[in-house]
Amino acid sequence: MSTLAAQILAVLPQTQCTRCGYRDCAAYAQAVSTGTAGINQCPPGGEQGIAWLATITGQAVQALNPVHGSETPRSVAFIDEDWCIGCTLCIEACPTDAILGSNKLMHTVIEAYCTGCELCLPVCPVDCIKLENVTKTATGWAAWSRQQADLAQHRYELNSNRRSKDGGLSLEKPEEESRTTAVPTLPSFHTDVAIQQQRSAVIEAALARARVKRDTATSAASAHPPEPLHPL
Repeated sequence: MSTLAAQILAVLPQTQCTRCGYRDCAAYAQAVSTGTAGINQCPPGGEQGIAWLATITGQAVQALNPVHGSETPRSVAFIDEDWCIGCTLCIEACPTDAILGSNKLMHTVIEAYCTGCELCLPVCPVDCIKLENVTKTATGWAAWSRQQADLAQHRYELNSNRRSKDGGLSLEKPEEESRTTAVPTLPSFHTDVAIQQQRSAVIEAALARARVKRDTATSAASAHPPEPLHPL
């Protein structure tokens, strides 16, 4: 990663929500650094995030591109335990391992680790995951701290390293995480490659549907973009 990309990554909220159109915050930072992505594609970062990116890149401050969503209060996912069937699809979709549970057992969300990325919503087959506004009217970086972003980045890196090492075939958490969270290590689930590939395909298809739904919901807003922001 270039120095510029690293500087850009350092001011992104690390929600790993993919709303920017890239697989994670690091990929978006790299794209901005090479000029292939705009500085106004990160809804969680909001106006403040755009202002920081403008300073780093030397570009003019822009309004958030409505194609990628809007700046909203921060939400946290929670699971209706009465309806959860323990399918583990949400666990596999979560980029920060914020969901605790195992096959055919009730799942729960560890609030401190949840970034509100919403990636767990479309994969739930019984629609038992909901979002709760936890910051009221505060949005963007007013609803998110540097400490929370650093924690989210650390969690995402642990998640990515685990998936890289086991090929995504296990729900077992690394030892470092178990010591940090004092949560028992989850057992492996579906070691059969064919079964796991099928589950991964289900997740990818659900995420693709969610992106289409998100694009449809924001198409009207993109036709009437807000007034440009004045540079700080």
